Amino acid sequence: MRIPTFQGLLIPFLLTMVVTGSIAGCAMNPVSGTPDVVFMSESSEINIGSENDAKVRGKYGVYDSPALQTYVQQVGQKLAAQSHRPGLTYHFTVLDSPEVNAFALPGGYIYITRGILAYLNSEAELAAVLGHEIGHVTARHAVRQYTAATATGFVGAFIGVATGIPVTQDLFNTLGNAMLSGYGRDHELESDRLGAEYLARAGYDPQAMIKVIGVLKSQEEFEKKRAAAENRPPRIYHGVFASHPSADKRLQEVVGQADKFKTLAEPITGSEEYLKQIEKLLYGDISRSNSVRRGNHYYNKAINVALSFPEDWQLTSDDFLITATNLDSQSILRVDIEDLVKDMQPDVFLKTRMGVANLEGGYPLAGTKLPSYSGIVPSSPAFSDRKTRVIVVYYNDKRFLFSGTTITPERFAASDATFISAALSLRPQTAQEKLFVEKTTNGLRLHIIQARSGDSFASLAKKTPIKNDGESVIRLLNGRFPFGEPQAGEFIKIIE
Repeated sequence: MRIPTFQGLLIPFLLTMVVTGSIAGCAMNPVSGTPDVVFMSESSEINIGSENDAKVRGKYGVYDSPALQTYVQQVGQKLAAQSHRPGLTYHFTVLDSPEVNAFALPGGYIYITRGILAYLNSEAELAAVLGHEIGHVTARHAVRQYTAATATGFVGAFIGVATGIPVTQDLFNTLGNAMLSGYGRDHELESDRLGAEYLARAGYDPQAMIKVIGVLKSQEEFEKKRAAAENRPPRIYHGVFASHPSADKRLQEVVGQADKFKTLAEPITGSEEYLKQIEKLLYGDISRSNSVRRGNHYYNKAINVALSFPEDWQLTSDDFLITATNLDSQSILRVDIEDLVKDMQPDVFLKTRMGVANLEGGYPLAGTKLPSYSGIVPSSPAFSDRKTRVIVVYYNDKRFLFSGTTITPERFAASDATFISAALSLRPQTAQEKLFVEKTTNGLRLHIIQARSGDSFASLAKKTPIKNDGESVIRLLNGRFPFGEPQAGEFIKIIE
């Protein structure tokens, strides 16, 4: 896998190696047993991992569960002991990230996110993910990629592959104008083959590699559609799926080759043990502030307020500022949340803030009992010389200043009603919304239950705090997407 983006981890080290002219030499490939021409010694490889481990941990955070960390470490070490580099010191860390990912730094530093753990359903599937990443380490894919990049002068290519850092145009100009998109199909298949072998040698069924790819491929396809609808990058376990689906013939062949390494007549699955370990696992985003977005709705926990925007508008927000834009980015509404100056009437405040004696069509906002005032100005502090609808609404000890405009004057009349509607939506949260906001700011968690007779994923989804696509999410978490229902007595995951 490619390591996800985090700036500034390996570039200084790699540049130093290039400038000083690292010594090229032949080293035996631990997997093939044949000589490799490489520009990095094993000690340098380990140093890269060691030096950047703290930076990875600092960026993503280490998931706060000693028991889960120990469990993942034990499974990982069990596989590493069966690998082609058993003498290497391996480090396995669960990162506190909702991203669906796993990756390895050179030298045996392997990371798996809580995001991907939510979609796995057995210890064997966990072992399959870890085994694949161990395969990248044992085959020295990062080292080999670095050597290939350096040999052709494309250091930028290695940086992109080894770190996932998007190479800017300046970096292209400085270090070369070629960048590889990943380890490539052959290296990914090699890691699948090695991971399957390590699974078999450690007592797991190597076919778990095929199963986990199928589960995560379904997650990838669903997540891409969901991310596109929410205008954000998808959270997917990239690399292997870009190379092949679970039904790929070559994948089936390389995994099948591991059957000869099986050590148990009945390989370990470990479904119940795994589910026990991920009970109460944090799921999804955790709000680090009081503001929460859900679809086209905005909530602020600290001031118990809710706002609604058109369904096809995109929101960005924090505790004090909301920006909403329509799909073609022709209309924009800015909402500033400020402390209330109680001795200034809404109309006086708005005229003072806009620097005008009167507002075009100025009037208290109709349709709300909250103190308010609205009007139109030819220019505003938010949008300079653009015609702007401005509205102020007083809510408890805060004031909400709405400023709406459009790219072209012709669009203003069509968008003006939307600006006013958003201001009129300002209200206290309902009891159900308060519960959702409380859970979101504290973090949603997985809960393992035993299915009862008559349970369906549709009925279970109605109890989840996830508003949109709840049934699909629950199905994906349990490896039953898009079809299948829970069986009575079966342990399954829900979200609380």
